[in-house]
Amino acid sequence: MKNLAVLVLAAGKSSRMKSIKQLEKINNKTLIEITLETAKKVTPKNIFCVLGANTKKIQKEISIKDVQIIYNKNFESGLSSSIVAGVHHFKNEKLKFDGILILLADQPAITVFYLQSLIDKFNLNPTKIVASVYHHNYGVPVIIPQCYFTDLLDLKGDRGAKHFLMNHKECIIISKTNANLVDLDSKEDLDFYKNQIK
Repeated sequence: MKNLAVLVLAAGKSSRMKSIKQLEKINNKTLIEITLETAKKVTPKNIFCVLGANTKKIQKEISIKDVQIIYNKNFESGLSSSIVAGVHHFKNEKLKFDGILILLADQPAITVFYLQSLIDKFNLNPTKIVASVYHHNYGVPVIIPQCYFTDLLDLKGDRGAKHFLMNHKECIIISKTNANLVDLDSKEDLDFYKNQIK
């Protein structure tokens, strides 16, 4: 078994949701808690959550134990800045991991079974990037091996991670396990998802 860190990205302002998206609830659980609970079931230790906008309010609502909070002061710069904040934290704290499993806080349909399938792939192929597939593009959840950590520090903007994956297509493998990769960006997305799971 490889030593993995889980990095949950939850630093955004949620401008399209017009509320604190991370605290929106589905079946009485906040989106951030749903994601952290799923992460804990897959790997009970080394869970890190990157916060930025509304840090204090969100942190107050996290009841999951043993989750380490990383504050991203550059959260306005986009999603990539949260990955950079995470990798910097590992470097500064001298934490050694074989790879990082990156999750978004607004993908409540991601299952333990799917994440385990990514980890199983990574354990067999520890130098490969294990990514999810979106209409011929690659994205999160994704496991990125340690050999790319330095490259991750150069990510910029909201699409930096996508560019990184597209530039390393030849190093990517995928899981054959099906997954619902929907992310909830707006109130309409949230309401539609809630209706679907009723």
